[in-house]
Amino acid sequence: MSRSAHPAGPRHGDVLPEGHPTAPPADLNALDPKVWARTVRRADSGVLTVGGIEVTRLAEEFGTPAYFLDESDFRARVHDWRTAFGPGADVFYAGKAFLSRAVVRWLHEEGINLDVCSGGELATALDAGMPAERIALHGNNKSMAEIERAVEAGVGRIVLDSFQEIVRVAHVADRLGRRQPVQIRVTVGVEAHTHEFIATAHEDQKFGIALADGQAAEAVRRALGLKGLELVGIHSHIGSQIFDTAGFEVAARRVVSLLAEIRDEHGVELPEIDLGGGLGIAYTSEDDPREPAQIAKSLGEIVTRECEAARLSTPRISVEPGRAIVGPSAFTLYEVGTVKPLDGLRTYVSVDGGMSDNIRTALYDAEYTVALASRASDAEPMLVRVVGKHCESGDIVVRDAFLPADLAPGDLIAVPATGAYCRSMASNYNHALRPPVVAVAGGGARTIVRRETEEDLLRLDVG
Repeated sequence: MSRSAHPAGPRHGDVLPEGHPTAPPADLNALDPKVWARTVRRADSGVLTVGGIEVTRLAEEFGTPAYFLDESDFRARVHDWRTAFGPGADVFYAGKAFLSRAVVRWLHEEGINLDVCSGGELATALDAGMPAERIALHGNNKSMAEIERAVEAGVGRIVLDSFQEIVRVAHVADRLGRRQPVQIRVTVGVEAHTHEFIATAHEDQKFGIALADGQAAEAVRRALGLKGLELVGIHSHIGSQIFDTAGFEVAARRVVSLLAEIRDEHGVELPEIDLGGGLGIAYTSEDDPREPAQIAKSLGEIVTRECEAARLSTPRISVEPGRAIVGPSAFTLYEVGTVKPLDGLRTYVSVDGGMSDNIRTALYDAEYTVALASRASDAEPMLVRVVGKHCESGDIVVRDAFLPADLAPGDLIAVPATGAYCRSMASNYNHALRPPVVAVAGGGARTIVRRETEEDLLRLDVG
């Protein structure tokens, strides 16, 4: 059961929450491969390793808190998605999940595309050498500067999100003498999360142009009538952390219905359909995400079936996994600072990071698991809440989990599945220094995003 959120964050727990863990795992030292990056192991010494390197050594070299990204895991997941969809479809990595120049180079080398949603992400992509034609620009309120940079660079597609953007992109393309490929993002009245979806006529959200009341059809008319735009397809995105493709079936049916209307009114069959991202990962052992091959097969069958029913040629499918690629590839390593037992409730474990490096628990009530990383332990399990060092009662990293009862200050603990929306949403709350991202592969480790310093903070504070 979900808990309601309060603007000031979750209240300090004074009773065990409904749905809290009722029993500890059989073995606190075990690592569920569904949750951890593929090269993470527990060595004979009891210490966690990634890419063959013990985390104690990584902590000595790079400090804590820090994000450790398993490069081979990341590349393998990119390969899995590209292979699953094959040459007849397009896979765009959703850069908002986590983006750096190293990641852009990995994507380019592994042969998949990139979608960006800001001028900063676009600049990172171009600077790192991603070919502009393999970049898609998203965003519900793109600035004129962002549009100009994208059109001038020759990005492969711009996803139009409003009637105003149709005009703005067309104006920029005309002025630069370009014909810009675009898709129109439509809201299809489907909201999907985990195993459930809700289908409605309208969507109350800031993204896209509604299918309801003919708004999307009117957007198509306007885009087709502007010489600076090449309308290549329709885009939809139905939710996040999705484990079941049933919601995509309803969404695809509604999008294909729009494609049929376009054909009937304009005599044009648009060649592309983008079903967005939002595919889920395992944050805990209870989560059961589907494999890319299963997702590709299911989505392909859905689109083909709906197009056959509408007597349309099957368009080229695009998907946008971000979390599903980078999420499981990284974990965050912390050092325990204090251990505070509350009789009859739980033990509060304070670490040297917190909501400044992982806002998702406070923001979304997200669930994570945690493991003692610097050693193994045969101690009895204790129910813990892992919290940060910030001056905020909602500063929670892991709401409820079990750790060994002999946990002590100085121990290292690791929170898996933090590759997505942790570093990318990190902040300087309390003037915290954002942690580094360290890529680990083949027995070596290197910083790909360095730790911030006090000098970085003071350099921006111009007095």
